[in-house]
Amino acid sequence: MSLISLRGVSRKYTLGGHEVLALKPLDLDIEAGEMVLFVGPSGSGKTTLLNLMAGIDSPDTGSVVVDGMDIAKLRSSKLLEYRRKKVGLVFQFHHLIPNLTAWENVELVAEMVSGGGDIKGCLEAVGLGERAGHFPHQLSGGEQQRVAIARAMVKDPPILLGDEPTGNLDARTGKQVLNLFAQANKRGKTVLMVTHNLDYTPVASRVIRMADGGIVKDERNENPLSVDQLK
Repeated sequence: MSLISLRGVSRKYTLGGHEVLALKPLDLDIEAGEMVLFVGPSGSGKTTLLNLMAGIDSPDTGSVVVDGMDIAKLRSSKLLEYRRKKVGLVFQFHHLIPNLTAWENVELVAEMVSGGGDIKGCLEAVGLGERAGHFPHQLSGGEQQRVAIARAMVKDPPILLGDEPTGNLDARTGKQVLNLFAQANKRGKTVLMVTHNLDYTPVASRVIRMADGGIVKDERNENPLSVDQLK
């Protein structure tokens, strides 16, 4: 059975009094351990699809089954538990709390899970062990995004989701962040990432191309490259 299975999922919004179909009815299966990149122009439905799988939005039609559980039917308390235990989220904007240090930003999330999480190990994994006591304004944009990744990883979730996590970074720093996602995937995490950067696609085991609210191409890569092999 697939880790994530979507059937007949669609989503529409009302903007300025007009109804916009953000996601046409679609089916999608994702296996555990895949690294999937969602690519396509703005407005193609990538973020909407990611939000549905993250449990931070609900479909108008269809089912979103994750690990045998239809999260589209969960009560708010159970949905909160799903987000805490099953998924780690990294957005384009890191959303760190400015008056907390890097350590405290990660610790805040670690306290939500049983056992507390390995704060030190997660910060070291993203190369910020020696910057743990620094506040966000004392960190570069790339370092702040790495704190956000450590914060997502500290729960040890089986699914790691990134919505344009490299969108505001320069090319070098973007590759560093991409590498952290790739390394998480090698450790067994299922990684789903939205990106506009087509240069990243050789790293993924699967690339899903979207346009006009639907999937137009679904390609598998049997021999993904490592990040340091990218041009």
